[in-house]
Amino acid sequence: MRLEAAARMDLFRKLWKARKLIVVVFIPLSLLPLPLIHPTSEACCAYVLIVTAVYWVSEAVPLGAAALVPAFLYPLFGVLKSSEVAAEYCKDTTLLLMGVICLAASIEKWNLHKRIALRMVMIAGAKPGMLVLGFMCCTVFLSMWLSNTSTTAMVMPIAEAVLQQLICTGLVDSHDENDSETAEPPEDEGSASGSVTTGGEAFSDKEDDLKKNQLELLYRNDSDCTARLGSALSETGEANGLSLKPISTQDYTKHTNGHMAQVEVVIPNVKRVRARRDSQYPTKKDHMICKCLSLSITYAATIGGLITITGTSTNLIFAEQFNTRYPEAKVINFGTWFIFSFPIAIIMLILTWLWLHFLFLGCNFRETCSLSKKRKTRREMLSERRIHEEYAKLGPISYPEVVTGVFFILMTLLWFTREPGFVPGWTSLFEKKGYRTDATVSVLLGFLLFLIPARRPFSSSSSSSCKDTDDNSEADPLAPMITWKDFQKLMPWEIVILVGGGYALAAGCKVSGLSVWIGRQLEPMSGLPPWAVTLLACLLVSAVTEFASNPATLTVFLPILSALSETLHINPLHTLIPSTMCVSFGVMLPVGNPPNAIVFSYGHVQISDMVKAGFGVNLIGVAVVMLAITTWGVPLFNLTEFPAWAVARNVTGSL
Repeated sequence: MRLEAAARMDLFRKLWKARKLIVVVFIPLSLLPLPLIHPTSEACCAYVLIVTAVYWVSEAVPLGAAALVPAFLYPLFGVLKSSEVAAEYCKDTTLLLMGVICLAASIEKWNLHKRIALRMVMIAGAKPGMLVLGFMCCTVFLSMWLSNTSTTAMVMPIAEAVLQQLICTGLVDSHDENDSETAEPPEDEGSASGSVTTGGEAFSDKEDDLKKNQLELLYRNDSDCTARLGSALSETGEANGLSLKPISTQDYTKHTNGHMAQVEVVIPNVKRVRARRDSQYPTKKDHMICKCLSLSITYAATIGGLITITGTSTNLIFAEQFNTRYPEAKVINFGTWFIFSFPIAIIMLILTWLWLHFLFLGCNFRETCSLSKKRKTRREMLSERRIHEEYAKLGPISYPEVVTGVFFILMTLLWFTREPGFVPGWTSLFEKKGYRTDATVSVLLGFLLFLIPARRPFSSSSSSSCKDTDDNSEADPLAPMITWKDFQKLMPWEIVILVGGGYALAAGCKVSGLSVWIGRQLEPMSGLPPWAVTLLACLLVSAVTEFASNPATLTVFLPILSALSETLHINPLHTLIPSTMCVSFGVMLPVGNPPNAIVFSYGHVQISDMVKAGFGVNLIGVAVVMLAITTWGVPLFNLTEFPAWAVARNVTGSL
């Protein structure tokens, strides 16, 4: 019996290891009777859609590889010609993304993102509540223009340095019984000591000696803390099934030329994670601060990605699929999306900060958010000093940073003023209308970054204008702001192919009539009010995206929700926009999205912490999005009536 049980367990173990191969082979074969028994265009398209969706959700093959399934199955089943499918894989949004990545590469290469982040944190201060809010604000701002993953990878090392300063200071303070007392600001110490008697002066000297000894102990332990940070990260990474490779300061300077260090992160399996030892945190409060700050960064990156069309890949997927399905609808552009989503982000930012503060820091906002210098502890003052030192290392703002900032502002202004709606945009200056889009602006400015020299023109000193250039640019005075290698390093080609696969699926559903058939099956829901349909769609999408990738989830649901809206005679924007936003709320598990995995890899939080905090953020997001679509979204997108462009699409589809 034991031998049989052992053999059975060994068989199960082998099957589990080969589970992805089994899914890849078994799913297409088991569904093959569908197009063979019902050889219609709808059945063939449904077969391709189901196979691709299963591959995406199960991640049996890489997402980009699964997105290529329609490229060969549609022509084989006669749904679309090969040339028609190929045309779907490169759209206007692909060029828009490429232009934005050029700007992101320049921002990252010249450390403009680090300057912005440190400046915002310096303004916020070192009080725990304000520190968390400061990091959240800078993360939201950066995530508007960079990908959520890149933003999290950029900000987390800065946050980790501040957290380690707090932890190291706490280890020193554990030997001081007066740790709870607040420290006076430096400028007040001189006046205070000068106004006391001789006995007070002697006491002040003893206190100064004590502080001096403590500071010496603190700085003596700096190297130990750094070493402990590296070992803790590597230990936690191995325990979590992650690969995190911290880079030392020397290697950082030598191999990256001051650019942002690349941190390789593998999304972990969902399993119980060994908690950090309590001894690594001086007090429970320190551990709570580490948890709160770590989680706030990944949530802020998600919130910031909602604000702009280019903020996250799901926004791009929605914009392209919507414009392809409803070409007569001229309602979705950078300006209208920003006007709708910016209030959502502000409300979510405040509510998420309050939720995390309540969950990890308690409700004493006066203690954690005071801006008074007299209420700062010595630890907080040392943390502020550390942040100022990091900012001072950047030196004065360089010429490439100025050029990047100008391009950043110029791209934003051109996007806003292209077709603002309430006044004629700059496109009205051209005779032919409809030829210029947001992609035109981003590609033009991105192209110029390959041409503009990174050194100040007519500059006698190369170091004054370009302190972070590599060896090639030092040899070449006309070296551009970015090179193709800089662009290639950040360009997410897998996302481009994934988005293209979504466009191909949508085109197949449209040509075959599958979307119309799905809409007819959903007619029993016609008795529900529009807000109820939207709420059900948001809850369904939010649940699915916790276990599947955000782009794959949205790509599967968009055609279904479009058909549902047309069948129920609801403005498609009423369901599509909230669903697009809610698909980003996969924040409860490390596998929900890459920013979650990056934060999880630092080891401050456990899965239970992410589930508890993420559930509240999920509810906040759905509630705020529903509030937006039923209030200011109604006049902005004219949601009270079924639009003419949707009527024309519905009639054409029925024919």
